[in-house]
Amino acid sequence: MQLGLIGLGRMGGNMAERLRAAGHEVVGYDPHAEASNVASLAELAAKLEAPRVVWVMVPAGGPTRDTVAELAGLLSSGDLVIDGGNSKFTDDQHNAALLAEHGIGYMDCGVSGGIWGRANGYGLMVGGDAEHVERAMPIFDALRPEGPREEGFAHAGPVGAGHYSKMVHNGIEYGLMQAYAEGYELLHAAPLVEDVPAVVKAWSRGTVVRSWLLDLLVRALDEDPELAELAGYVDDSGEGRWTVEEAINNSVPMPVISAALFARFSSRQDESPAMKAVAALRQQFGGHAVKRAT
Repeated sequence: MQLGLIGLGRMGGNMAERLRAAGHEVVGYDPHAEASNVASLAELAAKLEAPRVVWVMVPAGGPTRDTVAELAGLLSSGDLVIDGGNSKFTDDQHNAALLAEHGIGYMDCGVSGGIWGRANGYGLMVGGDAEHVERAMPIFDALRPEGPREEGFAHAGPVGAGHYSKMVHNGIEYGLMQAYAEGYELLHAAPLVEDVPAVVKAWSRGTVVRSWLLDLLVRALDEDPELAELAGYVDDSGEGRWTVEEAINNSVPMPVISAALFARFSSRQDESPAMKAVAALRQQFGGHAVKRAT
């Protein structure tokens, strides 16, 4: 099957290689990548045979919306666009409506697998019409892990459902990572435990907390046992925030994921105004000692 792929970064580039290895023809475009097969979106559209399938793998928000808008003027009725980036699900209805004005189909696909997906396959969560899903299934089958389709692929629902599912997936990921991180910190702080990396590695086989994320923590500790080369600053790409927003909108209690999100915010503060206020209050009501700023 022939596919146009826009965005050849860490994820898109690896996806292109996995698809080619499965026998698909990929015409890739990226203005910043040497691996780009064409010089523009117009050239990409011209190189693909109708009816065309184009997968968009660019940063969420403005870059994705701009790319979809440009494709609306370049593609033809009967073509299909798949947004495989981390777009907010609310963008999908807008993108689908814009393309529908030109007779162009649209699907959203949440993609999980990171930089390891090229070798291991990607978890795929798709939103869109059943006919569009069926049309693109050879691509999905090549990208997902080997084994039963339902273990690595889901047609989650109509347009928007794929990105919504990936949003919740990433929210869960926030909570899991925070739990591992807090356990690591307690082990590191306890004088009784002398070999923290060995303990974490022991958890990775046969225990109820084993997971791929834990395997990655083991790998990180193998490379840097004290994690001394890393700063304790953690960014977020939006999905955790959106998950918490949706929890509020739907009255769903989500204390773990919310706390994990706020912990990331705390990591970005060199000094916490809130903790300064707590210190001041403790001093005022109880005369407790405080540390003076230097």
